[in-house]
Amino acid sequence: MRKTIHQLFEEFMYECEFARKAKSKTLLAYSNTFKLFIKIIPDSSLDTLTQGTIIRFFKILQERKRIVGRGSVKVGIKKSTVATYWVKLNAFFEWLAVRKYIESNPLSEMLFPSPKYEDRKYLKKEDIEKIITGIHSLPNYNILLLKRNLTIFYILLFCGLRREELLLLQIRDIDLVRRMLTVRSETSKSENTRTIPLHSMVLMHLKDYINSRKKYTTPYLIVSSWKDEKLTDAGLKHLIDKLMTQTGVKFHVHQLRHTFAINFLKTNNNIVKLKQLMGHKDISVTSIYLRCLPTNEIRSDIENMNIDNLI
Repeated sequence: MRKTIHQLFEEFMYECEFARKAKSKTLLAYSNTFKLFIKIIPDSSLDTLTQGTIIRFFKILQERKRIVGRGSVKVGIKKSTVATYWVKLNAFFEWLAVRKYIESNPLSEMLFPSPKYEDRKYLKKEDIEKIITGIHSLPNYNILLLKRNLTIFYILLFCGLRREELLLLQIRDIDLVRRMLTVRSETSKSENTRTIPLHSMVLMHLKDYINSRKKYTTPYLIVSSWKDEKLTDAGLKHLIDKLMTQTGVKFHVHQLRHTFAINFLKTNNNIVKLKQLMGHKDISVTSIYLRCLPTNEIRSDIENMNIDNLI
């Protein structure tokens, strides 16, 4: 009996989880994208996986009306969102093609919708200062939470960690003597272990915070505000939401990673070193952070050119 597209997707997910050891967030993204595809194209089958079907899927996504926020209607999706769905669907379709369930991947001969990132992704100095003030000003504080939240902020700002890397840091990953922070391969998106030198400001807050959390038995560095466990993703989001309300600065955790990258390039201008610090497998990924490098930061390089030192 011929397998259905649903059965084959379950096999694909099983292989990704146990043979490829894909991360939980990657698996969730695959699952959510497939569910959306089936919802939009409910008559999908192996026989209907054609370029025409894929174009119809993205056309419906672009034209459908959605209710967002407080009842406002929104139409269309960003090109970056299209690219995300494309990548997730392509992984499954390529899997089907390699195993001869379909003749060819319908996305293989279609142009990838390379998104353009023209919006500013980094935080300015005044935003950073407002957030620091906001951390000190949050109501109903105890001293441990103040120290924890300052530690979170300075690690993100001066180490460039991803959200998951921060939350999965353990006490053993911090070497106060050598002034190093280790991101282990099992917690890194790139699956490579990397060490990051600790900025003196980060080191100061880490020492103070670690000394104050001694009563906790959890091995995780960043603790929950109400029990002896690590801070959850929802807990971190709640903290960011409170800071946005307190300061009026709209931001998310990944913007601090962008801010780290931009300011490292501003002071060092070495993309190879930045690649190592960010934990990228490919330097082309690191180069994406150059998209929001302010023009004024390039001006001095232009001014340094003159007729005498031309090649």
